[in-house]
Amino acid sequence: METKGTATVVKHTGSHYLLSELPVWNPFPAVIRGKVRLESSRATNPVAVGDVIEYNLPADGGDGMATISRILPRRNGIIRKSTNLSRESHIIAANIDKVFLITTMILPETKLEFVDRFLVCCEAYQVHPVILVNKTDLYDEPDLQAMLSHFIGIYRGAGYQVLEISVADGRGIDEVKDMCKDSICLFSGASGVGKSSLLKALDPSLNPKIGDISTSHLQGKHTTTFYEMHPLSCGGFVIDTPGIRGFGLVDIEDEELSTYFPEMLKITDNCRFKPCTHTHEPGCAVKQAVDDGLISPERYCSYLGMLQEETKYR
Repeated sequence: METKGTATVVKHTGSHYLLSELPVWNPFPAVIRGKVRLESSRATNPVAVGDVIEYNLPADGGDGMATISRILPRRNGIIRKSTNLSRESHIIAANIDKVFLITTMILPETKLEFVDRFLVCCEAYQVHPVILVNKTDLYDEPDLQAMLSHFIGIYRGAGYQVLEISVADGRGIDEVKDMCKDSICLFSGASGVGKSSLLKALDPSLNPKIGDISTSHLQGKHTTTFYEMHPLSCGGFVIDTPGIRGFGLVDIEDEELSTYFPEMLKITDNCRFKPCTHTHEPGCAVKQAVDDGLISPERYCSYLGMLQEETKYR
């Protein structure tokens, strides 16, 4: 007779998975049934790290391989447009307590459009984001300090938590570690922002691959290959992901997009017309707030760019 159980997906390497019955860390291998794969055919990966699943295990032990029989409903997730045009979406991770978006001002420079798309996804799928600005030990020059202050002003002004950190000198690392305790946290960002080095700083027992910056384009090289969860010695679990070069939005309609900009959502009821696209309508409270300096023009331009982009993918 089969053994049945419930576990969390802690690693995904294509067709094979590792499961663990969290909070106990004891990973074991699994494969997925074809029926489950077909039921989630809109996604390139029907099962994601962080998913809670039901599994079956042969009573005789066999080769020790469990079979994933059902994906339980997700509490939330980070989902982006897939680069595989035959599918619609790619699930980065599911059932997350916090997501840390790692950014840098230089080496490489994180584009504001990328940050805004990632934050819209967090808002849409109800994931709590924290923005980490890494490599602050490099920002001594006045122009870089000004760039940093401007960046922080944009996102704190929009209502987000922004923390300055440096893996090199340890700034902010203990604070990040405290936020990870008793939580499942996703660490993500563009290639080269220092994600793997940060995970190593949070827990020296972890051994993520650490890459160099490409001097030709000042971009990071991909060092993480698979989506994988790790236990932290301080408590909690972290999900490591490959560096992301683009972030396309999925299943977000134009008329709901502004509701995922917190600073717009707070004042949209003051618009003269409802619904308001905040583009051309007279008496628009959002456009007035941009003119008055209450909403950053950069965030508003990101919003307009997302509206105008037909494929929702860049």
